[in-house]
Amino acid sequence: MDRRFYSRRSICLGIGAGFAAAIRFPIAAQAATESQAPVNYASLIGTTRYTKSRHKDTLLDIARNNKLGFVELMAANPGIDPWIPGEGTKITLPTGHLLPAGPRKGVLLNLVDQRLYYFPADGGPIQTYPIGTGQEAWDTPQGATKIVRKKRNPTWYVPESIRKEDPELPAIVRPGPDNPLGRHALYLGWAAYLIHGTNNPWGVGRRVSHGCIRMYPEDIKNLFPQLPLGTPVTVVSQEMKTGWVGDQLMMEAHPNLEQNIEIEKGKLPTPAPIPEMVYRVVQAAGEKKHLIDWKIVKKIARERSGLPVPVLKTTSNRNKESASKS
Repeated sequence: MDRRFYSRRSICLGIGAGFAAAIRFPIAAQAATESQAPVNYASLIGTTRYTKSRHKDTLLDIARNNKLGFVELMAANPGIDPWIPGEGTKITLPTGHLLPAGPRKGVLLNLVDQRLYYFPADGGPIQTYPIGTGQEAWDTPQGATKIVRKKRNPTWYVPESIRKEDPELPAIVRPGPDNPLGRHALYLGWAAYLIHGTNNPWGVGRRVSHGCIRMYPEDIKNLFPQLPLGTPVTVVSQEMKTGWVGDQLMMEAHPNLEQNIEIEKGKLPTPAPIPEMVYRVVQAAGEKKHLIDWKIVKKIARERSGLPVPVLKTTSNRNKESASKS
């Protein structure tokens, strides 16, 4: 295998001369507390909220103040200037999230909605945090792993591949304000990959890292002591999520990589199909598949706002349709 592949992956730690393992192959991830009884979690956590911007606000400020990522907030507010939203502008806060498909234990990361979901072993409330993920050429791996090491005030051993991009970087960056790993680091079972803080919080919610997962400093400070060694970590990439809230099926669609880049540049996302969307919506609806409102489903897929939206026709909608046909 091309050695350059490994060096491009070994960008967060530069640990020794070891290469990144076969990252697409799942690694056994054992729960820290397997004796815990399973918890039935709701499909939706939080709710969509709204606020009004102040004169000096930017969407970067509003995102961090509400535990959101930058592009996540932009996607929910198309047409609003992210740098000068203006005094009194109504801002949609996408603080309601459908859970991604995956294990309901430990840490579940969805690269597409750029969020981390933590399921406490004691069955406590789910915690979710925005994350920054890898650029196109430095993809974050997917699969199952676990936390194998924890470090406060980590040292960054700058990989040669990074120093070639920026020759002015030193070989070693000690703990401090110039360290891009921030003050907390959670090392994963994949060589050279970790979840860490940052000295550049404005990169959270954007695809700007070299494959690692970055978090707001205050978020990883809160999460760090809660995760024991051995905590399972699952990484998925899901553009579309569905879930039941009461008797209503909800759907949520997020921008893919190319659309993510377009949105960050202030453009509307170029329409793109969601893999197996029709099949997955029908499967999720089950016996109520005849109630699916396909106009709404297509609208969700086109807009990619990241907001959870009901997709089943209600009684009032069906009555209106019947009246229009009579």
